[in-house]
Amino acid sequence: MNKFVVRGGNPLKGEVSLCGAKNSGFKLMIAALFADGFSTLHNFSKIGDIASTAEIITDLGGKVIFGENHVLQVSGENLQKQILTHSSGKLSRASTYFVGPLIHRFGKAIIPNPGGCQIGRRPIDRHLEGFKALGAEIKTFPDHYEIMVKRLKGGNFTFPKNTHGGTDVMIITAAMAEGKTILENAAAEPEVDDLIAFLNLMGTNIRRTEPRTIVVEGVAELKPADYTIMYDRNEAVTFACAALATKGDISVLHAEEKNLRAFLTMLKKINGGFEITKRGIHFFYKGELKAADIATQPYPGFMTDWMAVWSVLMTQARGDSIVHETIFENRFAFVEELKKMKAKIELFNPKIGSPEEVYNFNLEDDRPEYFHAAKISGPTELKATAQEITDVRAGASLMLASLIAKGESELIGVEHVDRGYENLDGRLKSLGADIRRKKT
Repeated sequence: MNKFVVRGGNPLKGEVSLCGAKNSGFKLMIAALFADGFSTLHNFSKIGDIASTAEIITDLGGKVIFGENHVLQVSGENLQKQILTHSSGKLSRASTYFVGPLIHRFGKAIIPNPGGCQIGRRPIDRHLEGFKALGAEIKTFPDHYEIMVKRLKGGNFTFPKNTHGGTDVMIITAAMAEGKTILENAAAEPEVDDLIAFLNLMGTNIRRTEPRTIVVEGVAELKPADYTIMYDRNEAVTFACAALATKGDISVLHAEEKNLRAFLTMLKKINGGFEITKRGIHFFYKGELKAADIATQPYPGFMTDWMAVWSVLMTQARGDSIVHETIFENRFAFVEELKKMKAKIELFNPKIGSPEEVYNFNLEDDRPEYFHAAKISGPTELKATAQEITDVRAGASLMLASLIAKGESELIGVEHVDRGYENLDGRLKSLGADIRRKKT
């Protein structure tokens, strides 16, 4: 096990290049399993999610070949198993993503409950109802599900609430179903469109007829494809917040304005400096930051994955800001660690007249001890301390807080950061951060 030792106080300066999107690469690997032969994926990130997906594919009998220059190849030609093990479920939140390829190959898929970060329950019920709409029979057991059907048939399905993962899963599952599938209230995230573009290159006919309506024309055969994964917009926000919070100056190569508009709109409100360039976006501190309120929303709104690093940034802004999390029911675990660093944060539950309309999580998963909003007062001089990382985005936020704080901080739970960011500590060091990775 490793830990990060971080000494704060250095303004971060320089340029950094984004890696392939965490929320895209793994699912393209799974979609590639439909084809007999190797698909080639460029710009994959060397992160835990890619490694765990490769491990699952290999266990199923598929092949993954890692090449140089962030290129990998995936083939589903020799898939031999229809069962994902329970250890696979702990490795990844992607168990339901495998249902389409396994049904195509075997007419049956046995999957465990999904794992991943502990940021709230995964609403797998939305995935299961979608499978049923395509004709699948589902048997539920305490720790796994059996999904069976000789041939999936296209159908109409409306998501009761926005679900990025559910939309991905249904697109993959419907890709080789017989006939047309129409998905309503589907997610609009750019990573969903990345999946659609890859599957269309493999031979499907998938299109958005409206911003939240996706039509999938099932096909009988898919062929290998050569595709470049989109760049990670969450990394872009992480480096942007690092530039502003440390009073630095960072050029983020490959950052795209169209994928970051909600974030850039908020930067204007808080006096954050940025300019769009031909190579990406240049982020810089230009003066005192102002507090501002945000509420996380599905795309094109302010992304839930940006919430934690934004919260750290708000500790350095003048005034009181409110951060309202509406996507996951329990995503403020990192706040206790920030409070140890003397951050002035008060968790609370806003008074909501129609919570069913506001919150994207299933209300039955909520608990009295969960909080959905934070009041953050600043600017605050953070103090170095020992911290525990609990999930990917919390890890990035605590690293950022440690870069601001005076003194030396130690962070355990490094594996969570490595699951979602390629060499984040090394890239921050290249910008002037004082970070060491040490054995615990």
